[in-house]
Amino acid sequence: MADPAGSVLLFDVDGTLAPIVDDPAAARLADGIAARLEALAGRYRVVGAVSGRPVSFLAAHLPAALSLSGLYGLESQVAGRRTEHPEAERWRPTVASAAARAAADGPAAMVVEPKGLSITLHYRTDPRLEPDVIGLATRLGQELGLEVRPAKMSVELHPPIDSDKGTALLALAAGARHVLYAGDDRGDLPAFDALDRLAEDGVHVARVAVGGPELPVELRDRADVVLDGVEAVPALLDALSA
Repeated sequence: MADPAGSVLLFDVDGTLAPIVDDPAAARLADGIAARLEALAGRYRVVGAVSGRPVSFLAAHLPAALSLSGLYGLESQVAGRRTEHPEAERWRPTVASAAARAAADGPAAMVVEPKGLSITLHYRTDPRLEPDVIGLATRLGQELGLEVRPAKMSVELHPPIDSDKGTALLALAAGARHVLYAGDDRGDLPAFDALDRLAEDGVHVARVAVGGPELPVELRDRADVVLDGVEAVPALLDALSA
């Protein structure tokens, strides 16, 4: 970009900066990504990650210079300072209860990923479980007052708080003249919505979809640029650096 001081670069993590793997705990950034992000952070107004992962996970795997928004905006870390959405803490026991019930009642091959303020139920290792996992998540959501959000080979349960990747993007991009966001899943659609709002206000925006066989068609159709997959992201970062 020609105006680094006025530009914000934001990225999803899983499926964008890191390949999606069967075991969520084993996810790692693709080779060369961390160094490229750190270099960009030294030039641009803000370089950051907007993810469904907790900030603790993001901080352990991403350069310290990045701004982080985790759990769809419920947690953040900017300039080393961690904050949490003011309405989030009271939902922690409810989310813990949902995680425990999912582990007890769900199919044996389903992977329960507790994140403190949200949980993800994965069926990637056995896609045949999709209806059972979605049914379980729907029941838990109805009984406990949690929101159910579909994702790649998984379903998520969240507190009913007005927080998503769109609100997170708007917070990190405040005052920017140019904003780029890259993502790969339905959870990134609110970030694209936020870019639309910024564009209406005269901000130059770029919507990047990181492709592959699981790229949702609704994300692909709204993207300005579609990359072949995570393996194409280093070239994008190099272009931004140049």
